[in-house]
Amino acid sequence: MAGVVLTDTARHDLPEPDAFTRTYWEAAARGRLLIRRCGACGRAHHYPREFCPYCWSEEVTWEEAGGRATLYTWSTVHHNDLPPFRGRTPYTAAVVDLAEGPRMMTEVVDCAETDLVAGMPLGVRFREGRPVFAPRRPA
Repeated sequence: MAGVVLTDTARHDLPEPDAFTRTYWEAAARGRLLIRRCGACGRAHHYPREFCPYCWSEEVTWEEAGGRATLYTWSTVHHNDLPPFRGRTPYTAAVVDLAEGPRMMTEVVDCAETDLVAGMPLGVRFREGRPVFAPRRPA
């Protein structure tokens, strides 16, 4: 990587939507979490693909997820030199299980590292047009 210079103006946390994922990112910017569901086998999946990763059908459609999830695993990042992460440490990178079935990578916010527990209920929030999750409080 000779000659590569990282500057503080580069953003390594922003998605690069393409023609297919633009629907997902535009919905997220409006506070909606979308997943894909297969019309052939009925299973939901995430990240967005043009085909079902389970049965390979192309009969997949967008569906709004309810925003409920449980924490599957996580890692607290204490050091990250890429902008803008260096100003956000520590942060919690996580994998959550959506109520609809798919797993997704995300970030857990508004929760101390010591309070994280596998299986804890989470709810979606949106930060700068990206879904993140926070502990779900009892109603």
